[in-house]
Amino acid sequence: METVIGASAAILSTVCWLPQTIRTWRTRHTKDLSLMANLLILASMSLWLTYGIMLHSWPMIVANTVAVVLVGSIIIAKLKFG
Repeated sequence: METVIGASAAILSTVCWLPQTIRTWRTRHTKDLSLMANLLILASMSLWLTYGIMLHSWPMIVANTVAVVLVGSIIIAKLKFG
């Protein structure tokens, strides 16, 4: 049961970044996105990823790996498009 809850939380917390990432790259509009907030989110997710690796928790590892890629992509778009 714990794995199901963990996997569900991991999926939801990762999928929530997908619409923002897609919209950012489609519109190339990043003026309203906070670089500092996204950098802090990236740092947080990176720490959760590290913690998941230490615990050998696949839901945490997979979710945070995908989330790091998505938020990293938003940060790249922010730096590229201003």
